[in-house]
Amino acid sequence: MESADTIALFGALTVLISVLAGAASTRFGAPMLLVFLIIGMLVGEDGPGNISFDDYHTTYLVGSIALAIILFDGGLRTRWPVFRGAAAPASLLATLGVLVTAGVTALGAYAVLDVGYLQAMLIGAIVSSTDAAAVFLILSGRGVRIRERLRGILEAEAGLNDPVAVLLTTTCVSLIQAGVAANAGETGWLMAERFVFQIAGGLLGGLVGGAVMLMAINRMAIASGLYPIMAASAAVLLFAAMQQVGASGFLAVYLAGLVVGSNRHRATYVIMRFHDGLAWLCQIVMFLMLGLLVTPSSLVPLIVPALAIGLTLILVARPVAVLLCAPFLKLAPREGAFLSWVGLRGAVPIFLGTIPVLAGLEDGDLYFGIVYIVVLLSLVLQGWSVGPVGRRLNVLLAPRPEQPPRVEIDMPSETGRVLVAYSVQPQSLATRRTVDRLPLPADSQIVSILRDGQVLPAARVDRVGPGDDVLVTTVSDALPTMDRLFGARPSQPRDTTALFRFPAATQAGAILEQYGEWLPPALAPLPIGELLTALLRVKPREGARIVFARCDLVVTAMADGAVTQVGLEPALDRTPGQVAMIRARLYPRLLWGALRRRVVGTVRTKSPEE
Repeated sequence: MESADTIALFGALTVLISVLAGAASTRFGAPMLLVFLIIGMLVGEDGPGNISFDDYHTTYLVGSIALAIILFDGGLRTRWPVFRGAAAPASLLATLGVLVTAGVTALGAYAVLDVGYLQAMLIGAIVSSTDAAAVFLILSGRGVRIRERLRGILEAEAGLNDPVAVLLTTTCVSLIQAGVAANAGETGWLMAERFVFQIAGGLLGGLVGGAVMLMAINRMAIASGLYPIMAASAAVLLFAAMQQVGASGFLAVYLAGLVVGSNRHRATYVIMRFHDGLAWLCQIVMFLMLGLLVTPSSLVPLIVPALAIGLTLILVARPVAVLLCAPFLKLAPREGAFLSWVGLRGAVPIFLGTIPVLAGLEDGDLYFGIVYIVVLLSLVLQGWSVGPVGRRLNVLLAPRPEQPPRVEIDMPSETGRVLVAYSVQPQSLATRRTVDRLPLPADSQIVSILRDGQVLPAARVDRVGPGDDVLVTTVSDALPTMDRLFGARPSQPRDTTALFRFPAATQAGAILEQYGEWLPPALAPLPIGELLTALLRVKPREGARIVFARCDLVVTAMADGAVTQVGLEPALDRTPGQVAMIRARLYPRLLWGALRRRVVGTVRTKSPEE
């Protein structure tokens, strides 16, 4: 009993430390999954925790269940229109892309390790798929917002590419065990048959399983707290059943989540909230176990070859795979480059790395150690640099403002609507207009306003103020717009660490025209610093900002009272109404500046001090 209590205490303390350390790591951009892995290593045999753990069977079991829940949660959060637009390119990357990645990585492994090509191919197969947990986490946190189709391709690829990697891995293990006695042609046909069955079975099982889950949720009248438990149990059951018959449980559980998440039902929000926390717990537990499983001292002899294999994967194999698929992806070159870079590896490769060990292969520990180092390299090199690379390639959208306090209330599934209570924040856009002129999204309506304990109809309120609670009916897709309407507007100076920066002497037209901003011909050749100084109309200071329709210009550096560097923050998600208002306010100032420049040769305007 004492031992059990000690284990419970130590386990709970480790998870709590992981949560706190992960939250702190976001301040300096460290990938949270990397933090979980490192904590697992610290509590292991070579760390202060000094826990000896080498149970690969338990790790495989826990990892399977955790991945099933993570993939189900990823499907829940993927909207069907986004998936439909990204399904074709994502499927190509999940099949051809995985095969090419495995083959090219195998060449690198064959060159640096004293192994046969089949053993090298096994290493390539294990690390060939992007990791759903890593991709979902990176794209959902740390302020990384990319264009919807590109995000959809990355998420769908991460959810769809596991079956091919699993098939390649198990096939290579079987061939190594058989001493490559099988005929190559027969092996190829066998792989093709297994692949078709895995994909077809996973596809059918996922769609049917998701439909059954949806029907059960809508028809069963149970306590609200039991709906998410039922959904999680059904997801694990579906995963296990598909794996048992030889189909892809990974694909099935992702598609089932997609079906459930893309349709309104009576438990939409309770399931989403529960699975958000459950997926986080699964990620923490899985990465802690994987970190605990490895002995860091045993990795030292493998560092050099593993780094060479990892760099081959990141810098050669993944870009080559994306390049071969590029003609069918219909992406801009910079989007293709970003897609090449964000091929994150995480728990799935380490999870697959346990298969050779469980199969009793002679070099099973070698494969596991190399894969572990490759994953660490991917999390450090790629996970840490997603934001900077995205800004450099100009594929990131402006981060959304912090979500204001809101409470979502389930409504009958057939209405397709949601009832939301917002607490109006200071300086929000909603406080600057009368209620009848608020730019509400289509199919949205204010039901009532709670002020000083009284419930008031919207028709009796002229303006809402900070602290008012507004009850709104809307549709799920309109929630981001509603967040911007009732949320606090950031005050100056803002954080300028995530801006694209240009010297103040750069031509204004060359920068703004890339975002579709209009400048009078007389102003386009001006240095961007001079234009910004003129538009401010006051003495410039660091953090001062001019709002354009599709981007903001910010003073990021000054010297001797003059602007020396200007930052540009994209704002491509503004609504047509916001764009029209900004241009109506800004264009007269630009025209006046152009006229003044033609007449007196300057666009400088007087400051209040003058």
